[in-house]
Amino acid sequence: MTCAAVVIGGSAGGVEALEAIFGGLPGDFAPPLLVVEHLHASDDGAFASHLARMTALVVIEPCDKVVIEAGHVYAAPANYHMLVERGGSISLSVDDRVNWSRPSIDVLFESAARAWGPALVAVLLSGANSDGVKGLVAVKAAGGRTIAQYPQSASSPYMPQMAVDAGAVDEVLHPDNIALRLVALCMQSE
Repeated sequence: MTCAAVVIGGSAGGVEALEAIFGGLPGDFAPPLLVVEHLHASDDGAFASHLARMTALVVIEPCDKVVIEAGHVYAAPANYHMLVERGGSISLSVDDRVNWSRPSIDVLFESAARAWGPALVAVLLSGANSDGVKGLVAVKAAGGRTIAQYPQSASSPYMPQMAVDAGAVDEVLHPDNIALRLVALCMQSE
């Protein structure tokens, strides 16, 4: 498969899974990664700074209309939905909360599915609500690859379990194995 981008979403317990994933990705991982973690509205860039300490990749908390570049990680800012535009840029929105969340995983995943279709890999991590399930369904319907954290490895298994139960998941993996799988999926043709 051609891998144009990876989208990752998490909520309660998601940061621990992200630490395992980013700790396992090589510094030359080329596809851009777009990450939504349910954040407190007062986060003020702390999440992006934390991600930057986990990886050799460039981590950005994007502004509206930033062009998406290879080898970069884009962390959704607190209190903004992050969307992918078909032209390859990021759009930020203060539209209503989705699943009680802004940023919403569904909003990112659905827009990324429209932009990248079968060239997208989506990963859903630990969380205590159903955000991300509809987004995974959209990615799968567009021909993309979907991965969920193994629910028993999640501190909040509800979100990945809901995705599995919905039939929206191609693979269920422990966080330590997600990075290996992303490398296999996204770097095999290089």
